Amino acid sequence: MSVKTTLHETDLRAASLDTFRGYAILTMVLSGAIAFGILPGWMYHGQTPPPDHTFNPEIYGITWVDLVFPFFIFAMGAAFPFSVGRKLEKGEPEWKVSLQGLFRGLKLAFFAIFIQHFYPWVVGNPQDHRTWFTTLAAFALLFPMFMRLPWKVSAWIRFTVQAMAYGIAVWMLLTVRYADGRTFDLGYSNIIILVLADMAVFGTLVYALTWKNRLFRIGILPFIMAVMLGGTTNSESWNVVLYNYSPVPWLYRFVYLKYLFIIIPGTVAGEYLSEWIKSRKQTEEFKITGEKKTALILLFLCLTLIVFNLYGLYTRRLALNLCVTTILLVFGWYMFRIQTITIRFWKNLFTAGFYLLLLGLFFEAFEGGIRKDHSTYSYYFVTSGLAFFGLMFFSIVCDYFKCRKSTAFLSLSGQNPMIAYVGSSMLVIPLLKITRVYPLLDYLTHNPWLGFLRGVIITGLVALLAMFFTKIKWFWRT
Repeated sequence: MSVKTTLHETDLRAASLDTFRGYAILTMVLSGAIAFGILPGWMYHGQTPPPDHTFNPEIYGITWVDLVFPFFIFAMGAAFPFSVGRKLEKGEPEWKVSLQGLFRGLKLAFFAIFIQHFYPWVVGNPQDHRTWFTTLAAFALLFPMFMRLPWKVSAWIRFTVQAMAYGIAVWMLLTVRYADGRTFDLGYSNIIILVLADMAVFGTLVYALTWKNRLFRIGILPFIMAVMLGGTTNSESWNVVLYNYSPVPWLYRFVYLKYLFIIIPGTVAGEYLSEWIKSRKQTEEFKITGEKKTALILLFLCLTLIVFNLYGLYTRRLALNLCVTTILLVFGWYMFRIQTITIRFWKNLFTAGFYLLLLGLFFEAFEGGIRKDHSTYSYYFVTSGLAFFGLMFFSIVCDYFKCRKSTAFLSLSGQNPMIAYVGSSMLVIPLLKITRVYPLLDYLTHNPWLGFLRGVIITGLVALLAMFFTKIKWFWRT
């Protein structure tokens, strides 16, 4: 046996969580950058198949594209024990932490409204140099609004710069000439970021009130389910009033709370990860014979569970998928006979993923079948379960085998997700169009392989962008 040294301070950050978040955000970019209409159906959202991509809620099944958003929400929840939890452990009161979550949500909501109004296709139709330079100006303005300055400056200077940036942003929103006669509208926002804003508010509130009681936190979910089921099936119930009530419809709707079914399991995964990091810091851990072999088997098993479930659910081979998944899960359960701090951590992740994935498969027939839009309970449980296996996969790769250099493009992008999210539409594509390089990408829209290469090129440029700003410590934060 050889002694594994305790972690250095630089290892206290969860590399696997950054990498998992980076995977989610870059695949989100990739899914929007590949050529439309010419790739196989499983390369797009399950309910918007090629070639015309018309939304059809009667199509059931999910693809890899349908995983990227829940994976990102799951990663957001997993970060709560490191951000929110750290403040609570230092003695900050729950009400103060919850208020900070509210402010964070409001900033994200402004971000959602601002970027939606300054996408190139919103500013100009047809697009021209005015369009692209307006979008680039909006992108540049996001830095003083959301960047944490890497330099030491007084609080009042920081506040003044940020306030001026927000003032200019509001002026731009109200005065810019949009395409097709559009005017500024609070209700016109990026729905993905708006959902994240609501999750920042309600996820923080739930975690702040239950950070010492994991079971109570999970116990909130059946009440959310009860309101949603009653609010959509019985028009005379009080559930309908609560479900439909919103003091600010452009900001909050009860239906957004459905993603608590993903973010709350994510907080549990984050607690497992935080507890494991602290245990490794405080305790010398030994490499037991067979541990590396177990890690390799679990690595393959996690990937197989994700890929096979996507295959089985998309092709609607439901009985086969359930049987093979159950066999793989039971086989995986017997891989935890070795008892170390790390394997106990993996066992916790695997057990949670085991339960949620099977629960989701048992819910599959409910609401017609699993789908992202309109999302079903099977979708929440299956994607949460697969997210546990995804985080476990990256934990083995990044935290156990220390494959940091080969995954740096993911982890660095995961540390700057806001830049990565808008980097394609608000910087990369406008620059490619101004320099007349973008038309060359049109040659990559005539066959599936080239159509995928188009997405890889744009996503690669976005990854380089996010990596650059992360390296120089220019982070966008709310």
